[in-house]
Amino acid sequence: MWDDVIEKVKNIIYRHEEKELTEGSEFYDVVYAILTDRWTKSSSPLHCLAHSLNPRYYSDTWLSAAPNRIPPHLDIKLSEERNKFLKRYFPSSEARTAVNIEFARFSGQMDIFGCPDSVEERGIMEPRMWWIVRGASATNLQKIALKLLSQPCSSSCCERNWSTYSFIHSIRRNKILPKRAEDLVFVHNNLRLLSRTNEHYK
Repeated sequence: MWDDVIEKVKNIIYRHEEKELTEGSEFYDVVYAILTDRWTKSSSPLHCLAHSLNPRYYSDTWLSAAPNRIPPHLDIKLSEERNKFLKRYFPSSEARTAVNIEFARFSGQMDIFGCPDSVEERGIMEPRMWWIVRGASATNLQKIALKLLSQPCSSSCCERNWSTYSFIHSIRRNKILPKRAEDLVFVHNNLRLLSRTNEHYK
């Protein structure tokens, strides 16, 4: 999908500059560097596991929408990053083997994951709902999938952090060094978290 985005951006830039795709473009090079940097930040083991556990990306509807799409378990880079996460999350080799067996059954559409309703619903149902309905036979994966696929895309955490920062680094207190301000924000946020264990908070 990311390759498709980059290709579309390239076509638009080259059309605007009235150049052939074989020619060089300084503007495109800058944009490409920004896009790849953004992709690298979002391509962490956690993101790769979340992508691998989304049933939509195994559905025929999604795979047939573009000629170069492949299911996540066939993508080498994605598999490497997913395995890194699983190794970190499940230090015990026995637990990791059990999870890998569950993932093989899920991605290979084996057993209950291969029944016609389960396969058809992969492209229709919202991923979290699909795991609630179809994931009972893979309890380890189901728990992880429900945690990862329930995460809303939101900047509220950043906004909250900036709000705290502006409270600490104000016009009156503008001589604080950035490192000192960061430390104060860190301490303030952690004190708030610790206060939740307090009886008065409850």
